[in-house]
Amino acid sequence: MTEIYNDPTKRHDFVFLFDVKNGNPNGDPDAGNLPRIDPITRHGIVTDVCIKRKIRDYVSVILGKPIFIQSEYALNTLIYRAAKEIGVEPPTVIIKDEDEDLITWFKEHPIDDFEIDKNELRFTGEKYNQKNVKAALLKDVDNDDMKKKINAIVKQLSDSSKGKKIGPEEKKLTKEKMIETYFDIRMFGAVLSTGLNAGQVRGPMQITFARSIDPIFPMDITITRVAITKEEDKARKQTEMGRKPFIGYGLYRAHGFYNPYLANKVTEDDLKDFWEALKEMFEHDHSASRGEMHTQGLWVFSHNSNKGDAPSHKLFDLIKIDPFGEYPSKYEDYQMKINSPVNEVLESNYKLETEKYPKVTLNRLV
Repeated sequence: MTEIYNDPTKRHDFVFLFDVKNGNPNGDPDAGNLPRIDPITRHGIVTDVCIKRKIRDYVSVILGKPIFIQSEYALNTLIYRAAKEIGVEPPTVIIKDEDEDLITWFKEHPIDDFEIDKNELRFTGEKYNQKNVKAALLKDVDNDDMKKKINAIVKQLSDSSKGKKIGPEEKKLTKEKMIETYFDIRMFGAVLSTGLNAGQVRGPMQITFARSIDPIFPMDITITRVAITKEEDKARKQTEMGRKPFIGYGLYRAHGFYNPYLANKVTEDDLKDFWEALKEMFEHDHSASRGEMHTQGLWVFSHNSNKGDAPSHKLFDLIKIDPFGEYPSKYEDYQMKINSPVNEVLESNYKLETEKYPKVTLNRLV
């Protein structure tokens, strides 16, 4: 039997709780990589982008599912590959074996909207313009012989591009192929108009910034290392100085929303993978800078209908997290309660239909 929180046709809202001890959960590059903080309330902040990155990494590395937002391939290349699978052939030139220097040059000088695969050079942009392509390819070339070869390539690409335009139907099919292939597009959506314009996908699963329950105190301590950067410095010093930003402890809370009306091709397995990622992602993302991070709570409100049976903010108000003392320094210093007449303490897994909203089922997954 399918658990209701894995049903992609229902609306779901969730509360996500995680903590960090002696680490930096999300550094701010504009503030010396110090932990992000609300300057008014002094509460810590972790961005939705940071949380989604960890979900993507878990789904990709641990579960082995393909994701769109990653570092191995350029996004335009992935869009092009999806377009090719549905029959769209971009302008392509086969570079002769004797022009190995040309192949090497293209590999060493990546250019937007171009992909080199063995000896095939492909234009992966949406619209081929000979003048713009020529300017882009010749931008960093100062060798006359190389310029002649590239001019010939531009001419061949121009001939290859004639009559090859992507129409609305091809764009639609490319978008559907991307949604079908990549987990993070199905769940979070994506902009697919950077190369071959496949439009935009609005994802059903959205996550807010996480905010610490209590104010945090960012610290930045001095560290030393025995590895010297420059050879000329070895004679005058034995160590170099560095900085390490962190917080002693912080318990963070984020909210999330799943809208089934935007769930294009989302499956029950996708939701299972998403909940699993939220529960387990910190266990596979340890680093010296992040200290100890753990998921401490995941409460999912599942509605009986796809439209929803209660306002999400009212449901979130049911989950109360209160510190026992003035300076909590560990998870055990907090008490989790449900804001109901019985004031039940949420200490273990349970399934409960809320009294105020009988058409909403609450499940604690962590």
